[in-house]
Amino acid sequence: MNVELIGTWAGLVWNVLNDANAPVALKAIKKATKLKVNELYAAIGWLAREGKISLAENEADVEVALL
Repeated sequence: MNVELIGTWAGLVWNVLNDANAPVALKAIKKATKLKVNELYAAIGWLAREGKISLAENEADVEVALL
C-alpha cells in the first residue's frame, strides 16, 4: 500500500459520492467500488483529512457525503 494507491481509492469513493449527490452508506460504497474494507477506510480517511466529506452514523451503518 502506498500513498498513490490510497489516492486512487479515494478517487473511486469520491466518484461514487459525486454521482449519488446524496449521503451513501459505507456498505454501498464498498459494493460500488469493489474495495476491500481496509482500502475503503484508507480512502475515507484520505477524503476526511482533506475536508471533502462528512460522516454520519445511523443505526445500521455510517453514511458518507461530499461537502
